[in-house]
Amino acid sequence: MTKTENKQPDFMALYERYQQLKPGPKAELKRVAHPDDLIEIPAFYRLLQGEHASPSMQRIIFCLPLITHIPDGDSLGQALAKAGINEKRLFMVIRSQEPNDLVQLRRLLKLASPTLDWLKIAKTLYYWNELAKRQLLEDFFYYQTNAKTKATA
Repeated sequence: MTKTENKQPDFMALYERYQQLKPGPKAELKRVAHPDDLIEIPAFYRLLQGEHASPSMQRIIFCLPLITHIPDGDSLGQALAKAGINEKRLFMVIRSQEPNDLVQLRRLLKLASPTLDWLKIAKTLYYWNELAKRQLLEDFFYYQTNAKTKATA
């Protein structure tokens, strides 16, 4: 493989293109029920702008409408813990196989309305695998444990 084949997309440019979409295309992306449904949405291709419609890009754009970016914001696990998401629901994401894990994750994003560091979550979704899921769990429980420790101190 050449270096250009391993190059990550510009996640921030993708987020900015999404922010510039009109309300109609944004709503279409938000209503998608399954990552594979994106291939029938024109706004999906507008966001790609030169990127391939790969499963990695589908994962990112599938979750994008439910995430608000803030530089140096929370990790996904931390944001879900702060939102009071039940750990059983998180384990449903972790134990499910793709694409059901993403559908479950998107439901949690809808509940939590997280403000995250977009670059971190985009990278997590781009490389979504067992390691990313484990990191999500670790961040979730680490935040919960530290929040309880601070509350009792």
